[in-house]
Parts: sequence; structure tokens; C-alpha cells
Amino acid sequence: MERIVPHLWFDTEAKEAADFYVSLFPDSKVEGVTTLHDTPAGDADIVSFKLAGKSFMATNAGPAFTFNPSISFILNFDPSKDKNARENMSRIWEKLANDGDILMPLQKYDFSEFYGWVQDKYGLSWQLILSDPEGEERPFIMSSLLFTGDVYGKAEDTMNYYLSIFSEQDDAQTKKGALFRYEEGQDPDDAEAVMFADFMVLGQWFSAMDSARQHGFAFNEAVSFMVY
Repeated sequence: MERIVPHLWFDTEAKEAADFYVSLFPDSKVEGVTTLHDTPAGDADIVSFKLAGKSFMATNAGPAFTFNPSISFILNFDPSKDKNARENMSRIWEKLANDGDILMPLQKYDFSEFYGWVQDKYGLSWQLILSDPEGEERPFIMSSLLFTGDVYGKAEDTMNYYLSIFSEQDDAQTKKGALFRYEEGQDPDDAEAVMFADFMVLGQWFSAMDSARQHGFAFNEAVSFMVY
């Protein structure tokens, strides 16, 4: 069993959203639904499901918290593993973008031949990228943390903090990955802030990024991580 599992907070759409996400990817299924009765938000469903083999949980817990792009999920489409990676990426993009909001259009960027960032109809954010086959291998789905506003510039400190905590539990499955910094002239970001980094905690890969732009959102309880 995975030792860290993303937990998604919905108002009332947890089962509907899980069914939708499961329909997008192979090796995906809803594994179970448990109902907690008489919570402060009424009866609350907790849904366990897998997407492309990765475990997720979702709950119906009322409107107290809503998703925003401070936490998103990166989908790595690797042409060396899937000869139709670009086509499959475009197909899933269209489904996620339907009735959603496009944050960065699906197109070529300096850092990727094909990339897009979308917030789906439930508000959850996804970054789709056509992986460089020459780069280090990463899993298909990675959780991504974006440090903005009051926590801008904290990406590296946070990564090191998590690594220090969890390395005590399993040093072999907890390690640093890539680290790329902004350069002089990449305003409004400070030189040496983290443009992109990734790290493994208890066998699960995460990414971290700083952004000095005025995004108007911050981390909240809508996405959390269940640690077993």
C-alpha cells in the first residue's frame, strides 16, 4: 500500500468526480465508498480510488474549502513508453478542459515541447506535460506544490523540511531529485528561487515551485495528504 495518499475535499461531488477521473486513465477504479453519518456537514461519503495505479481518497464534507492551483497533479506522458503519448495527452486534456478553466494553454513552451495547465470542472488542477525521454524517469502522476504570496520563496526550505522528517522513517525511499532555479532577469521572480524541484518522500514523488506572480490563492485544506 502507498504510504502517502492525496485526499481531496469536495462539497457533494466526491463520488461523481472519482467516477469521472477513473474514466480517463487505464489501470483506474473506484475501490470503495464509506459513508460517515451525522458529521457537521451531514452524511459524508469517503471514496477510495486509483488513477493509473496511484491511490487517492476523496470526501464529501461541505463547502468549507475549495480547490485552487496551489496544489495540482502533474501528468507525465512519456513518448518512450507510449508511442501515442501526444495523442493520449491531447485526448485527456480535452476531457479535463471541458467545462473547466485553462490556466496555461496546451502548446509548446521553453521548458517543454507540449504542456498545459488546466483546472477541471470540479476545480482540481492538472499539469499535463510531454516528458523528455532523455530525462530522469518519473511516475505518471505527481503531486505538485506551488509556493506563492506569503510563502513565496519557501519551496526549497519546505522540500528539505519534509525530507528531514521522513528520511527518519525510510531513508531509502526519501531523496532529492531535480532542482532548477530562476536566473537574473526572470522578473518578478528572484534569482535563486525555485523554478522547479522534485523530491521523493516514502516512495512518492512531489514537485515544488516558487512563483512571485500575484495569483490570489494559497494552500488550504481542500487537498491534503494522508500519511499511513
